[in-house]
Amino acid sequence: MTAGVWFLFGSIFLLAGLVKGVIGMGLPTVAMGLLALALPPAEAAAIVVVPSLATNVWQLAAGPRFAILARRLWPMMLAVTVGTIAGAGVIAGDASGLAEACLGAALALYAAVGLSGVKLAVACGREAWLGPVVGATTGLVTGATGVFVIPAVPYLQAIGLERDELIQALGLSFTVSTIALALGLLRVDAWQTHSIGLSALALVPALAGMQLGRALRRRIAPARFRTVFFAGLLLLGLYLALRGLA
Repeated sequence: MTAGVWFLFGSIFLLAGLVKGVIGMGLPTVAMGLLALALPPAEAAAIVVVPSLATNVWQLAAGPRFAILARRLWPMMLAVTVGTIAGAGVIAGDASGLAEACLGAALALYAAVGLSGVKLAVACGREAWLGPVVGATTGLVTGATGVFVIPAVPYLQAIGLERDELIQALGLSFTVSTIALALGLLRVDAWQTHSIGLSALALVPALAGMQLGRALRRRIAPARFRTVFFAGLLLLGLYLALRGLA
């Protein structure tokens, strides 16, 4: 890798970490979208694994109610795992255009939901069956694209969690999704040795970006930053989807 490529690689994870530092999520989403401009989606997903896992375990461990959330969400998490491992063949398949188009569509859909400002509500009585459905769907999307925010994030925002609980629940979902993605990539032989090394190196700029984002959060309006983030993500998603279909 040339110096220019290393600079681009570091910049992508610095930006992805900054986004997570400001709004509390988005590191793997941003990294996957930008890396997919230059790499096959399967290789991009493999590189994202270590920084995604490290930052989300940190987010998960910082919350106060892990045991309660784990008991409440374990059916969803189990479905996420099964769906991700089962769907990993799409991102690693020969039809790379399909994987790229799916990635673009997932990013665009997530951005559209974020920009819409729609707030959903899920009654407690529906969690028993809806959680596993959302988990399996999220898993299949993760296995096909490397992005694990749809429909898990809107669902977790809709089940009535307090702010700290929601942050920890997102950390739990992202941690499980990352581990399942790694297992899925291993299942289809899509995680190569050099990807592991690059993924470990990516942790350094990702953590630096998170610290920068936390400092920036005190100086800017998170709502405005979120709008800019989703608008950029929408354009990136549409571009990847159209390029994948071309």
